[in-house]
Amino acid sequence: MFERLEKIIGDDNIKKLKNKTVAVIGLGGVGGYVLETLIRNSIENIIIVDKDTIEITNKNRQIIATDSNIDKYKVDAFEKRIKDINKNVNIIKLNIFLNEDNKKELFKYNIDYLIDACDTVSTKIMLIRECLNRNINFISSMGTANKIDPKKLTITDIKNTTYDPLAKVIRHELNKLNINDKVTVLSSNEECIKNKSLGSYSVVPNIAGILIADYIIKDIIKTED
Repeated sequence: MFERLEKIIGDDNIKKLKNKTVAVIGLGGVGGYVLETLIRNSIENIIIVDKDTIEITNKNRQIIATDSNIDKYKVDAFEKRIKDINKNVNIIKLNIFLNEDNKKELFKYNIDYLIDACDTVSTKIMLIRECLNRNINFISSMGTANKIDPKKLTITDIKNTTYDPLAKVIRHELNKLNINDKVTVLSSNEECIKNKSLGSYSVVPNIAGILIADYIIKDIIKTED
């Protein structure tokens, strides 16, 4: 099924992608498109982590949010979707709200790449610390709410982020922990639209997810054996 991709990147790189294990934490607007893009580009070992069920309010931005999936657990709906795309994918589902207390459920597995697309600050900080300590390649998604210009999305070190309230909080927490390592993030340098509550224009989180997946794929295929 990957013949057309193989024509561009070659069989050796297809094998590299198939042999890597990627964890996606959070299966919302960003994480869902990360997962979709990885699966459609020959990643065959995947760990998915999310506790949430699919709600009708997810339909404007989340690829898995359809009427037939309302109230289903996201990990279950994505398992079915992944198998419909590629039956050879090995899937580990963790239907948990990941935190400091249960992180061993994730990190008992051998992870090559981790994508943090969750919303909880404490979990994001924990994932950054664990990945740095364990030498796991990772990228963390910052805020995409109240943004409307996908051209302002960028992958950069968290120290270089601007106009990103979530990144500002994460930077502050990392500074308190004296963490000065490079922390690769997906961020938007667009000034937030002023809103009393969070709004979402689906193009921004969806493209953010595709950019993250592209970053991971390109990093894998450039790595020497």
